[in-house]
Amino acid sequence: MFLLDVLDHTIKKLKSQTANVITLTNLALGGFAIVLGLNGNLRLSLLLIFIAALADRFDGMIARKFQIESELGKQLDSMSDIISFGVAPALLLYQGILNEFGGPGSFFTVFYISCGAFRLARFNISENNGYFTGLPITAAGCLATLSFLAIPYLPPQTFLFILIILSFLMVSSFKLKKV
Repeated sequence: MFLLDVLDHTIKKLKSQTANVITLTNLALGGFAIVLGLNGNLRLSLLLIFIAALADRFDGMIARKFQIESELGKQLDSMSDIISFGVAPALLLYQGILNEFGGPGSFFTVFYISCGAFRLARFNISENNGYFTGLPITAAGCLATLSFLAIPYLPPQTFLFILIILSFLMVSSFKLKKV
């Protein structure tokens, strides 16, 4: 009987951490994307950012399904998102093209990351009534990452413009219905 109680408690504990493990997977993928990007492996960095987006999609779904949503999970998700969809895509674009612009390229790379952090902080303190305020950082990060594929086909200035637009969309006040 004691063994069954211990096993049951262990299973409940593991189940309660499932979403957090997936969230930490998102963070790890974003971290590896950054390291790979800094080492010049930009295509693999791009792939890891998109896999991180899948992990980000599933952590919340699992938390709701198992009814294990928590304040810790919400904060951990934001910390992971700033890495995977703020820093990683910004550095991917910086390494891929924005470094050609010198100071302005550096400035708008950091500006994008700052807007992403602001957007996440605002989300964490606001009421979620079925709408997002501003473009979610995951969407912005995926769009920035996707734009990397167009580097050979578009003028370099386009990517500064993309980063600036995504930055302002994240901190804007428009409402977007949650799907």
